[in-house]
Amino acid sequence: MWWSIREIFTVFQNGLKTDRDELFFDFDSQMLEERMCTLFDKNYGDDFKQRYRVFASSSFDIETRRDQTVFDRKHIKQCLYRPFDTRYLYYDPNLTSRPAYKVMHHALAGENLCLITTRQTKFEFTAIATTGLSEKACANSLDINTVFPLYLYPTKGEMQFEGGRRSNLSPECIKVFSDKLDLNFIEDGKGDLDETFGPEDIFNYAYAVSHSPTYCSRYAEFLKIDFPRLPFTSDKELFKALVAKGTDLVSLHLMESHKLNNLVTKYPIVGSNQVETVRYDEANQRVYINKAQHFEGVSPGVWGFHIGGYQVCHKWLKDRKGRILTFNELLHYQKIIVALKETIRLMEEIDQLVPNWPIE
Repeated sequence: MWWSIREIFTVFQNGLKTDRDELFFDFDSQMLEERMCTLFDKNYGDDFKQRYRVFASSSFDIETRRDQTVFDRKHIKQCLYRPFDTRYLYYDPNLTSRPAYKVMHHALAGENLCLITTRQTKFEFTAIATTGLSEKACANSLDINTVFPLYLYPTKGEMQFEGGRRSNLSPECIKVFSDKLDLNFIEDGKGDLDETFGPEDIFNYAYAVSHSPTYCSRYAEFLKIDFPRLPFTSDKELFKALVAKGTDLVSLHLMESHKLNNLVTKYPIVGSNQVETVRYDEANQRVYINKAQHFEGVSPGVWGFHIGGYQVCHKWLKDRKGRILTFNELLHYQKIIVALKETIRLMEEIDQLVPNWPIE
């Protein structure tokens, strides 16, 4: 039995869109705040106005929107902008061009998990996890990303849910899983997988399946034209094993795994740390950011790893061309290398777990 992801989750929506990324996004929160203050104070000249396109377009009358709100630094949030690339965003639903508040509210209201994927894609199928705001192209460079939150929080005027949140999974989906696995569903968190299962177990199971190389290749044509479909298994041991692999993947992709501290690369040369020209030296497995400085120990498989059309290791550095990398950014990049290396390993292990397709 296979269910579309849009049948499994009851609430979903495309990722947010600013229409002025250069204005509303920044690597540095202080720089973003200063720019927003300039925008709201209206203390800018033609250079600022042209650079950040502070004029009405067919889809976004920025000055009218701005005049209907006021600056508040609480609107500076972190947002997943590209794979493994979280940036600061000025997010005010009354100002942001397309705030996608239907789902972003649930990402901001409390702890949550969100699955991001596409309905149609020109690239290989991909799904990534996040916990907060997400931009419309964070998982795919050319195709609109759809966000599926795992938990729903009450909006203003709604009654509080017991525990403050409830599952975004459809009751029909839960019943099918429960019947096939002979497990009782708990409303929040994870079950013991011997007698109970929870929303996060379904999320992690789906995440593992979506990262199976065989699943992605066998159903590639279908995955290019519609939302992914999830096979439900009646094999409790297989379910338990895939949940474990999905849990590890989610932890890696959220940059929370303890494995990220076991760096596999070195950054041996002292210098400016400025990204000038990004170049990969396959023979020595080095990623250069300028003529002298490089990350050492980056395998060809990791360097070439793609997510939704993005070559992750190259894209992250390319987007920072001209920037002097901070200590935390240098460390983060090396953790991305670990995350991708572990992802490749886990993807192979997921395929080894599944005896045949379709899963039964």
